[in-house]
Amino acid sequence: MKPLIKACALVAVFWPALAGTQPSWPYPPPPSMAPTTPSAQRSAFNAVKSQVGWLQNSCGTASSYGDGGYGIIWQQFQNLRGAYVGFKNTLSPQQLGNGANEIAELDAGLDILQESFSNYQEDVAAGQSTYSALNNLSQVLSRGAGVWMQEFARDSSRLRVGQL
Repeated sequence: MKPLIKACALVAVFWPALAGTQPSWPYPPPPSMAPTTPSAQRSAFNAVKSQVGWLQNSCGTASSYGDGGYGIIWQQFQNLRGAYVGFKNTLSPQQLGNGANEIAELDAGLDILQESFSNYQEDVAAGQSTYSALNNLSQVLSRGAGVWMQEFARDSSRLRVGQL
């Protein structure tokens, strides 16, 4: 029995080499850094801008999905957050330093927008119809995302995003 266990252990250890792959242990691969080129920054900026548009569009159509509209808006909001994180990853250390206050305000703005989802849940729990609560959520998020986008564009311009 012991030779079989040893053989299995050897196969497990050397399997990646035999299969032509690299083992994923003992350490994970290093994280890849996002490029900080002007082109990458413009692309990331445009991705955020598109996500704001898609969020606003989902806010305009959410009521036609009934109770599922909340989930659609939530997903689009999470997509916006993801695009914004991707954008921040393209900023150079100098841009991050020079724009620390603006970036903190944009982060806080997204946190404030996210609170509207809690407000929706509280409204529904308090007896407001989901249709009415969803309409309120949609209006607040659509307008708030528009204001946030204006500030994002203004701050990006100040930080010379996408410029040499």
